[in-house]
Amino acid sequence: MNPTDIGAGRSITTLSSREVYRNHWMLLREDEILRSNGQKGIYGVVEKHDGAIILPIENERIWLVDQFRYSIQERSLEPPQGSWEMEIDNPEELARGELKEELGLAAAEMTHLGTFWIAPGFLRQKMHVFLAAGLTPTEKDPDAEEHDLVVRSVTIGEFEEMMLAGVIRDGCTLAAWGLYLLWKARRAASRSLTA
Repeated sequence: MNPTDIGAGRSITTLSSREVYRNHWMLLREDEILRSNGQKGIYGVVEKHDGAIILPIENERIWLVDQFRYSIQERSLEPPQGSWEMEIDNPEELARGELKEELGLAAAEMTHLGTFWIAPGFLRQKMHVFLAAGLTPTEKDPDAEEHDLVVRSVTIGEFEEMMLAGVIRDGCTLAAWGLYLLWKARRAASRSLTA
C-alpha cells in the first residue's frame, strides 16, 4: 500500500502562508487554512531537514549518547541521531556522518530499516532509521553543540529495560527500535522458510 493512498486525500487547503522565524536548522511558518467543512483556521508548521537515527549494534550491545537536551531541560539517553543544516540526497551519508560525529565509529554495513515522520501534527521532518554493524573506532568529530556528549554501551536487555522503565523516553528511539524489531522478526521468518 502506498502511504499517500490512506484516507480520502487532502481535507485542508492553504489560503496563505507567512514565514515567522528562520535559523540555520529550522523554519517556522504560519498558514491560514480552510478545512473541508468550511471552517477557516491557522496552522503553525516547523520545517527541518530530514534526519537520521542510527542503531549501532554489535555483540548484543548497543551504543548510546547521553546528552543534555535544552528543549526539555534534562539529559536524554538515545542512539546517535540528527540532521544537517542542509537538505540531504543520501540519508546513509547523513547516518554515517552522525555515527562518526557522536560516537567516533565507522560501520562496515548500514541497513536502512525505514523512514517515519517525527511529529506530523506540527513538524515537517522525516527520520531515516539505520542499523549499523561491523563497527570500528574512528576519529570522533562532534559539533560545537555536542560538547557534553557521553558515550555509553549497554546490553540489548539493559536498553530494552530502560525503555520499559521510562529511563529512555525519546520518541525517535522508541520508533526506531520498533522498526528494528519488525525487521529482525521478518528476517528470522524468511530464514526459517528457506531453511
